[in-house]
Amino acid sequence: MADSIPLNPVRKNSKRLPYCNTTTLSRYSVDDDSSNLDEMPLMMSEEGFENDENDYQTLPRARVNRRRRGLGWFLMGGWKVLCGSCCDCLSHICWRRKELKARTVWLGCPEKCEEKHPKNAIKNQKYNFFTFVPGVLYQQFKFFLNLYFLVVACSQFVPSLKIGYLYTYWAPLAFVMAVTMMREAVDEVRRFRRDKEMNSQLYSKLTMRGKIQVKSSDIQVGDLIIVEKNQRIPADMIFLRTSEKTGACFIRTDQLDGETDWKLKVAVCCTQRLPAVGDLFSIRAFVYAQRPQLDIHSFEGNFTREDSDPQIHESLSIENSLWASTVVASGTVIGVVIYTGKETRSVLNTSHAKNKVGLLDLELNRLTKALFLAQVVLSVVMIALQGFLGPWFRNLFRFVVLFSYIIPISLRVNLDMGKSAYGWMIMKDENIPGTVVRTSTIPEELGRLVYLLTDKTGTLTQNEMVFKRLHLGTVSYGTDTMDEIQSHIIQSYALVPPQQTSGTASGTTPVRKTQTSAPKVRKSVSSRIHEAVKAIALCHNVTPVYESHANGNGERETESAEADQDYIDDNRTYQASSPDEVALVQWTESVGLTLVNRDLQADVRPTLELLRNAGIKIWMLTGDKLETATCIAKSSHLVSRNQDIHVFRPVSNRGEAHLELNAFRRKHDCALVISGDSLEVCLKYYEHEFVELACQCPAVVCCRCSPTQKAQIVTLLQQHTDNRTCAIGDGGNDVSMIQAADCGIGIEGKEGKQASLAADFSITQFKHIGRLLMVHGRNSYKRSAALGQFVMHRGMIISTMQAVFSSIFYFASVPLYQGFLMVGYATIYTMFPVFSLVLDQDVKPEMALLYPELYKDLTKGRSLSFKTFLIWVLISVYQGGILMYGALVLFESEFVHVVAISFTALILTELLMVALTIRTWHWLMVVAEFFSLGCYLASLAFLNEYFGLGRVSFGAFLDLSFITTWPFLWKVSAITLVSCLPLYIIKYLKRKFSPPSYSKLSS
Repeated sequence: MADSIPLNPVRKNSKRLPYCNTTTLSRYSVDDDSSNLDEMPLMMSEEGFENDENDYQTLPRARVNRRRRGLGWFLMGGWKVLCGSCCDCLSHICWRRKELKARTVWLGCPEKCEEKHPKNAIKNQKYNFFTFVPGVLYQQFKFFLNLYFLVVACSQFVPSLKIGYLYTYWAPLAFVMAVTMMREAVDEVRRFRRDKEMNSQLYSKLTMRGKIQVKSSDIQVGDLIIVEKNQRIPADMIFLRTSEKTGACFIRTDQLDGETDWKLKVAVCCTQRLPAVGDLFSIRAFVYAQRPQLDIHSFEGNFTREDSDPQIHESLSIENSLWASTVVASGTVIGVVIYTGKETRSVLNTSHAKNKVGLLDLELNRLTKALFLAQVVLSVVMIALQGFLGPWFRNLFRFVVLFSYIIPISLRVNLDMGKSAYGWMIMKDENIPGTVVRTSTIPEELGRLVYLLTDKTGTLTQNEMVFKRLHLGTVSYGTDTMDEIQSHIIQSYALVPPQQTSGTASGTTPVRKTQTSAPKVRKSVSSRIHEAVKAIALCHNVTPVYESHANGNGERETESAEADQDYIDDNRTYQASSPDEVALVQWTESVGLTLVNRDLQADVRPTLELLRNAGIKIWMLTGDKLETATCIAKSSHLVSRNQDIHVFRPVSNRGEAHLELNAFRRKHDCALVISGDSLEVCLKYYEHEFVELACQCPAVVCCRCSPTQKAQIVTLLQQHTDNRTCAIGDGGNDVSMIQAADCGIGIEGKEGKQASLAADFSITQFKHIGRLLMVHGRNSYKRSAALGQFVMHRGMIISTMQAVFSSIFYFASVPLYQGFLMVGYATIYTMFPVFSLVLDQDVKPEMALLYPELYKDLTKGRSLSFKTFLIWVLISVYQGGILMYGALVLFESEFVHVVAISFTALILTELLMVALTIRTWHWLMVVAEFFSLGCYLASLAFLNEYFGLGRVSFGAFLDLSFITTWPFLWKVSAITLVSCLPLYIIKYLKRKFSPPSYSKLSS
């Protein structure tokens, strides 16, 4: 696949070994100890692989040049690394993590706990009452754009640096901060309400005086908790007792590991044999539990009863554990709490929610840094042309403030409002009903995705098993031939003699003549069907469950639960560790015999095909076994029919991983299937090499993945590829993956709403992701890119006019336009037309879905790049120079009216530029254009004192009769025409001779 990729092992701390500069070839066998492997660089050549797969071959390799850290590194982002390291050190010193230790838990005696354990409360909030304001402000001002505006606004409190009115700087900044805080406050309140609902759930707690009701958040280590059927287990517990006579029960773990199969749990024998529940307090017993850890599939502990002679010791395993967030599926259970809160398995496997920032926001942040550099250079040029006279340093800062509109604060306002508009459009789309936008700050990420990591159960597949077909060698039966199966079964049972019908199991088979000496006769179709029916009906671990009566108070006693069950067919359901077995047993009731098949979600195949054609690489991460994952990958067309599948053999050490990676390296254009254990070994020693090889695969399937591993895979792709990732799932085990991805999508399914609530976007079916990405992702990114660049153009053009004006007036730091005009320019005069760009679209939704290949261009980031940015800079400089010089040249005799002349031409130019940028007109765009023009014409009549040149210094006011004269009208029109007409001609020629791909499809 990638013959040029060498395999170079890394140490456990992920730091690469120094390469040896030697030409001596050394051979080591696979059985060499790890110390030898650590000391040598490994890389197998093709020749070495083909000659002897059990040998390693060292090859010379150049030493890696370490990046020098100097002043350039510090200015280009090194300061962030240093600040982050310092903050991490301080936080580690101030808030040292408590070391997790093994514990001894006495039954029903929380007060005997030697150490203080965390509160059993669920908390998904990012802030508290004291950290909300500082936290939100930090998240906002860590971006250069907002920090820049804060510094400029604060500078206006210094009299010698004051340029205009304070409200022109502080009002927009305060508006942005207020909107951001309100949005964060609403999100925090929603999280608080969801947490409160979960923490307020009531559970029965056993005490010396009987049962009492306690909230989930008040449960402590050592409490004896009763959990009813279909109730969520509130904390990690050891299973002591159940109402089932077998001493075992089933639990549903779909919110923990994503598997819908029911798990069988066994109660501790010593406590299950006690005559009554109250006897749990008459014994002296304790549980020794290992320290809390991530692994949800293992547990080690001991149960000890001290008051018996001799003492009773019973080892505990995963079968005796009841993890939090699982649900009791049968009976009533009693358990002793051993882990609470953040020490439970479910919380340990869940990553903390992070503040996600879109790639477009990061790109705009870099562009604003470039603009700031240009602003400083322009100010220095002005001071240099001035000759560095007088207090030049103060004048330099005044010029920096004067040109501050190069980076307009309205950029942040327009983008935030645009994001809210995109979210509203997504939720109102009738083609994807039920879609909810929970994170309104990253809708553009939907148009930049390269990797899609998806869960299997409930996401690609439905959590239902259906019989499709019975195949008996040469005979096959489907749903349309079910009557034939029934007739064969009736015929076979009709041959059974009456005296044998009530006998043993052997009497249930049809009577056939048995001749030991005769040759074997081929079985008839009826007998083969009969034996298949009997095998399916008997060979399983399915247990019938009957709903129990409720007493008059609506409650149910634990001891009498078994006796209250209704043993009638209508009240019977089935429980099993697999839905396959349940489906088989249900067949025996309806006499329908088929091959077990797990149905896919609706339109999964065309959706995956759509995403693959769009250039999105799909990785399936599942907790299911390898065979099931491979079958689903084939049936869903995640792996195309003509593609090979490379099943990564199980590896347990570096040597095996090395050989298997070399075998995989030789494959070309094949999908990869790997288990979680093998993946962990590969990432331990060959992280970089494995990711490079896997990223070249058309599809990757990772089976037996834990929730933590899913999140680690997402993080690896982000670190090694710098591409945007999307994670989609529907279970609680997918939450970590969803929160780690750049864009998280949750599906509301049978595994609950935990993934949906933790996701950035919530959908109801997997097929909706196609329209969400191809249509809304495309529109959000294209619109935000156009909106952001146009807002920057709006600031650059007026800054260019200011520079020309200052150069004419002997490089004086005097503002061209007064405060109200500057505020009006960014708001009422141009805001509505510019913001109407959020309604623009380059292709119709049907076209975007029909040609998903158009999505590939979005991932390249061509709509917002330094190239497009430089084009807008050139346009701004050209138009700003034409507007200012044109006003000065054509109105030399009316120089006092230069403000009204240039500002009018500026407004007309901006309105025409909006029309030039629009690709598809909407009626609201037309309304916005004429409304803004009307507002400006009205302001000429009612706010004429603001249009005089330097009204404080010169005392000039706008003459209303002057703007109605013919010379004013034709000269303003001429200036506007010269500034805009060349751009319209260039756009026409470009579309005619070099049209973009979407315009070709539209035509």
